[in-house]
Amino acid sequence: MIELKNIQKVYQTRNIETLALDNVNLQIKKGEFVSIMGPSGCGKSTLLNVMGLLDAPSNGEIVINEQHINGQSDRQLSKLRNQNIGFIFQRFHLINSLSILDNVELPLLYRNISSRKRKQMAKEMLERVGLSHRMQHFPYELSGGQCQRVAIARAVVGEPDILLADEPTGNLDSKMGHEIMNILSGLNKDFNTTIVMVSHDEYLAKQTSRIVRFFDGRQVN
Repeated sequence: MIELKNIQKVYQTRNIETLALDNVNLQIKKGEFVSIMGPSGCGKSTLLNVMGLLDAPSNGEIVINEQHINGQSDRQLSKLRNQNIGFIFQRFHLINSLSILDNVELPLLYRNISSRKRKQMAKEMLERVGLSHRMQHFPYELSGGQCQRVAIARAVVGEPDILLADEPTGNLDSKMGHEIMNILSGLNKDFNTTIVMVSHDEYLAKQTSRIVRFFDGRQVN
């Protein structure tokens, strides 16, 4: 499903060179729910960005769904992301001027799907995350936990094979964090969605099928 081979990521400015990822070799199988853990600044988010094709590695090879990513154009990468990968961010990244329904529908605008079908898919996903009664509300009218559920609905409305979540419970209290975790676990079990989650929460991470630990840009287990 996801294979990283000898991945290195270097960020370079005029005076400083920072090694964010160092010789990472990682395989994630279809249907796995994997947690990425480690101290702040160890390369977890960089790893997720490389895995999600948002950032290119300095060296190494990426394989997604048996497709070799190296050498693909930006247009090809955008299409692959839209059709295969969903993203959940800690800060939600919802558009306040759009209704909840329109926010969830956004990823479908780049596909050849009718407006009626797009709205139906968005409504069904909002029902799944328990927000059918909030469809016409706006993000600023919702709580943090509700906004994260909208973000999850948006990430999975296109039925991606892979879901990448960067600290999805980081801005939430423990109760809301558990609710979000239950939704992710349900997606993993019911749809066999492959999930990679960056987390600082050891308790939540232990609920996933595997924990991968990083330190100073290196995988340590």
